[in-house]
Amino acid sequence: MAQKVVILGSTNVDRFLTVERYAKPGETLHVEEGQHNYGGGKGANQAIATARMQAETTFISKVGQDGIADFMFEGFEAAGMNTDYILKSDSADTGQAFITVDAEGHNMIYVYGGANMTITPEDVEAAASVIQEADYIVAQLEVPVPAIIRAFEIAREHGVTTILNPAPASTLSKELLTLIDVIIPNEFEAEILSGIPVEDDASMKQNAEYFLDLGIQVVLITLGERGTYYATKDTSGLVEAYQVKVVDTTAAGDTFIGAFVSRFDRNAMNLEEAIDFANKAASYTVQKSGAQISIPWLDDIQ
Repeated sequence: MAQKVVILGSTNVDRFLTVERYAKPGETLHVEEGQHNYGGGKGANQAIATARMQAETTFISKVGQDGIADFMFEGFEAAGMNTDYILKSDSADTGQAFITVDAEGHNMIYVYGGANMTITPEDVEAAASVIQEADYIVAQLEVPVPAIIRAFEIAREHGVTTILNPAPASTLSKELLTLIDVIIPNEFEAEILSGIPVEDDASMKQNAEYFLDLGIQVVLITLGERGTYYATKDTSGLVEAYQVKVVDTTAAGDTFIGAFVSRFDRNAMNLEEAIDFANKAASYTVQKSGAQISIPWLDDIQ
């Protein structure tokens, strides 16, 4: 049976620019191609990834009245997700991300939160029925924390597993920390949250133990081309990544999360199986430019 997953998160229009290299302070560089616009936002990316892996996906988000995100709904519908809880803000424009990618595939991203930052606990309450019926709820930090807290409270009241991707990294309140079952940071986010640099196996274990000691049950630290480290109170390990030619790392982490949650069974704790599937999905994403257009479908993985 397909997993029932609710994603609470951001919807952005990505303004995408490819450069040979990044300019130094005060330097002007010419580019050969103009700007391209794509669908993005960590929440939307993760919802697309989850839905394309054929999980039953509901997306809770907010856009502006400006219409610039209208083209994204075709992709949402094609993936088969429930968009009934994507609301429109009366006070802010649609969120946008300004992404620059160099010849090595590394990216720099600047985000304008816009309508995403107007999501309220009351908006979440309106989606309480789908949260209650879900297997998992996933959130990131591109929407207001009070909305995430309310969503996780509803989930906890009904035995729904809560998953937080703490990106972009920010200090987490005790109130939110006590509501997290699974946390999925990358190595930089993990260091910012724990204060422990991820430099070797020992520090990676210490980092994971920091989260476990807070009561979080499962810790996944994504390590890019090295793979993914996982830890629970009873077990830990490293699942290696698939080695491919990297074109653009945009949305790789979001693809990983969507693919992981589509295959993770909390009762069976099939962590290595679900992580390997997610690593494989992310390896497809990094071979293409853009965010949602680079996220694979289940047929690609199989």
